[in-house]
Formats: sequence, structure tokens, C-alpha cells
Amino acid sequence: MKMASTSNEQPWYTALLGFAENFRTSNPPNIRLCIHCLQSIFTFKPPPQIEARTHLQLGNILLTHTKNIDAARAHLEKAWSVSSSLSANDDVLFESASILSQLYEQQNQVQLAKPILHRAIEMSQQAPYWHCRLLFQLAQIFAIEKDFLSACGLLGVGAEFARTAQSDYTRMLFLLSKGMLLLIDKKMKDVDECLSMVSGLIETYQGSPIHKESLKVFFLVLQVCHYLMSGQVKSVKPALKQLQQSIQTITQIHTDDEPLSGNPVDLFQWLPKEHMCVLVYLVTVMHSMQAGYMDKAQKYTDKALMQIEKLKMLDCHPLLSSFQLMLLEHIVMCRLIMGNKSMAIQEIFQACHVCQQQPRLFTTHGAQIHTLLGLYAMSMNCMEAAEAQFKTASKLTTVSDLKSFVNLNLAIVYLRTNRQTELVGLLESIDPEKLESGSHSLKAAAYYVQGLQAFFQARYNEAKRYLRETLKMSNAEDLNRLTSCSLVLLGHIFLSLGNNREAMNMVTPAMQLAGKIPDVHVQLWASSLLKDLYRMCGDSHNEAEEFRMHSSFSQSLLKDHFQSSQMSEHGLIQWTDGQCPFHLCSTSVASSSML
Repeated sequence: MKMASTSNEQPWYTALLGFAENFRTSNPPNIRLCIHCLQSIFTFKPPPQIEARTHLQLGNILLTHTKNIDAARAHLEKAWSVSSSLSANDDVLFESASILSQLYEQQNQVQLAKPILHRAIEMSQQAPYWHCRLLFQLAQIFAIEKDFLSACGLLGVGAEFARTAQSDYTRMLFLLSKGMLLLIDKKMKDVDECLSMVSGLIETYQGSPIHKESLKVFFLVLQVCHYLMSGQVKSVKPALKQLQQSIQTITQIHTDDEPLSGNPVDLFQWLPKEHMCVLVYLVTVMHSMQAGYMDKAQKYTDKALMQIEKLKMLDCHPLLSSFQLMLLEHIVMCRLIMGNKSMAIQEIFQACHVCQQQPRLFTTHGAQIHTLLGLYAMSMNCMEAAEAQFKTASKLTTVSDLKSFVNLNLAIVYLRTNRQTELVGLLESIDPEKLESGSHSLKAAAYYVQGLQAFFQARYNEAKRYLRETLKMSNAEDLNRLTSCSLVLLGHIFLSLGNNREAMNMVTPAMQLAGKIPDVHVQLWASSLLKDLYRMCGDSHNEAEEFRMHSSFSQSLLKDHFQSSQMSEHGLIQWTDGQCPFHLCSTSVASSSML
């Protein structure tokens, strides 16, 4: 914060402020003497305007350069108290309100922040930049509390204010932010209306190219997430391609050449371009994971994590940790599908470590981490631990899609352990016709689980009916992994019924598709069935080849299984309560902190 004075201020004030600024900007900065100079101002009993500004400057300096948060808070509270009692409203009033509220939020005292922001918003009607900034800030607090109705109301007020202030750019930022919260709240009809309105506004926007492209990226990210949340992996492709083209365009625009807007309401930025690049990598990984392109998901995860590392060296923004955590969550699922459990459990631990650095993240991602531990435990055949992890995840989340995903996996645990009573208790919650989630892919997965249940109970005709429904839905949206699982299970059913030709027609494409993903567990299953089918056909050459492949997949999985079971991180599958037990994995703290 630059310490400026005006020409009509006292010489002693100008001198002390000059000394403070000199000490702050010296190399290296002498923060102790800078603070001493600012504190000396109070000995002159300055007028209230100078007193408030000095308290704000001290609060900022203490927050930025020291660990004395209590002293910083006291100065900011004094700055707000003094400035809010004055008749003139200036930047000191609004900045102290904003920074003090941020500090309260960081200290989990949002109830103290809200009244300050409400009052500052009322007082900032004639200060357009601050009015918009404070509306965004209060809306964010309501969003964190999941009070989406209040948050969307404030964003609507902001959009209307920006319109009257003749800022189409900031109006669209408010509307897109509202669309994002509506998407999180699963108000899909309202999302469609909001995005439809913004689409037209972006098309006709005549502002700077960097503003137009950043709005387009924001809009397309929401559109892609809308499709992915609905499990529409094929339908999303045109929007995803547009997004990838738009991010290339934005990286080629030189912001230094951009003319600055004269409207103070335009002085907002959705995300820096570097953060936008990481976000586009992330949604590409999400799409690749759902579509079953594991190699592509790994490639973009590696790129994104490298970019995050570079950005963290410059500025450790909390958003980067959120991106890092979501990337780790997706890459863990890729590792499990590809049969690399040892890397998966290490990356789950790394995700825990990211949450340790940003404790708020465990509140929002704890259920996902326990879900990943459940999937890992399932892959290790530790069914009791898997059940405990899934139940913990279910308790920690209110998100219907995640609850449905957890229940579907819990049903598979009960099927594999022949626990019919527990399974019956779950059946209604995973009935595809009654599923809470509106996701196409989760509904298709629910039909698969019903088919699996019918298969285990030797109700083969019923199983075929469910699996054909899964195939119809997964083919419609290119859900490759569900397609391969359904084909191999249908092949197994036909083999059980003695229909070897139909079995071969199902298992052969399942094996090919599993190889493209690659899904090592489906490959193991399919190679076992093909080995038996070729033996029944008297084709000894292909039987031998499938035997070799089955042995290779089996040995690879067994080797990885043993390696994973010996790792200290494997103990995480017993953790279901409280903070992550890092002492169980002390050998890996150094390696994970490198992320």
C-alpha cells in the first residue's frame, strides 16, 4: 500500500509518512522502522481522517509483513470505527471495511463481517467501484455458507447497478457469477436462462478484446461444467473445443497494449489468464475422466500441476490449492482404473496434505477424499474399510450426485461380500428411475449396478435388460468405461447361458475398448473370458495368447497390490474420523509437500 499525502496536510504528517514509505520500499524493507514512523503520527493527535488512514496503513503493513494478526485486526477495527463515524465517505472507509471483513472471514468469524459489509454497501452508492467490490465480497460469504438465495440476490443487485453505471463488462461478471452459484445449487432451469441471457450480451459486447475473451472463457467453463454435471460427455464436446480455442486466443492478447477503461466499475478481473489456463486444463481432465480417456487425463493433469507449481512460487493463491486438489481427485481415479494403486494412495495422501495447508478445503472436499479412499480400499479387496470410507463420505456430503456415486459403489461392496440385507436397504436410493441426481452417466451406472445384482442372483434375462439400458445410455454420450464394463458383463452372462457366439461378440469389443481406455480390470476380466471361449472353440493359438495376456495383467496387478499394501499411506483406509493421521505416513510428507 503506497503511503501518499496531500498538499494541504501538516508538515509533520508528510515527513513521517515519507519516512515510513522510504523504510517500506528500501532494499531490504525495514518494516520495524516503517511501523514506528506510522505509530508516531498518533502522538500528534491527528484529525479523524488522518487517524483512520494511519490505522488502515498499519493494519495493512502488519497483515502483509508480520504475523501479528491481532494487532493488525485492532488497527483495522479502529480504521473502520473512526472512518464510519465521519460525514465524508472515502476509500479509507471502504478499504478498511473490505480488508477487515476478509480477515474476519479467514478467522471463521463471518457473523462479524456481514454487518460491516452491509453497512459499507449502503454507504458506497456514490463510489461505484467499491459498491461493486463489496457486493461481490458479501455474495462470496453467503456462497461459502451455502446461502445461495442471498448470494444470488446480491449478485442480481450488482448486475443492475453495473447496468446503470454503464458497465456491460461488470454486469456480465455479476450475471456469470450468479450462473455459477445457480449451477452449484442445481437450479438448472435458472442456469439455462442466465447463460442464455449472457450469451447474447457477450456476442454484442463492444469492449476490449481481453474483457470479451475472459467473459467468453467464464461463460464456456460454466457451459462445459453444466454438461459434465449432467453426465453428457458427448454433447459437451463442441463447447469444450470452443473453450480450448478461446483460452489460446486469450494467451495471445498482450494486456499492455490494451486501452484502459475510464469507467471505475470496469476495474474487475474474473481470473488472471494463467489461472484460466489451469482451469481449462482441469475441465479437460474432468471430461477425459468421464469419457474414459485415461492417458489424456494424465497428460493434462501433469501439465496443470506443473503450471500450478510455477504459479505458487509467485503467489500462493488459495484458488490454486483448490485446482490442485480437484486435479489430484481425478488423477487418483485414473490410477485406480489403470491398475496403479500404489500411485493412487500416494496421491490421496498428497490431497490430504493440500487440505492441511488450506484447512477450509477439507470442509469442502473431505467427502471426496473419503470416497477416493473407499475406491482404493475396494481395489485392494479391503471391503470392510471400503464400506467404512463410503459411509463416512455419505455423512460428510449433502451433494446428491456424490451421495448417489457413493451409494452405487457401496452396493457393489455389498454384492461382492454377499450382504443381501444391507443391499436391500440401499436399493431404493440407487433405483435409476428414482435417482436424486439428474446425471445421465449416474443413471446409466445405476442400471449397470442393477444388472450386476441380477447377474449375481443368476437372473440372467433381467440382467441383460438392465445392461442393454446401460449400453444405450453410455453409447449415446460416449461413456466408454461403462460401455466396456457392460459388454464384458453381458459376455459373461451369455457364456453362463452357453451362447458362446454372443459371448464372443460382446467380450471382443469390450477388450478392445478397455485397451484404449486403458482399464486393466476389464482387460483382466475379458482376457479370462476370451481364454475360455477360445478353448471351447478349439482355437489353441488364441487361447494361448489370451492366457499370456491374462497372466501378464494378473501379475502386474498382484505386484502393485503387494507394493501398495506395504506402503505407510495404506493405513489411511482405517481413517474415518477427525483430521488426517499424518503420523501414519510421515515418510511421505517431504515428497508430497513438493506438489
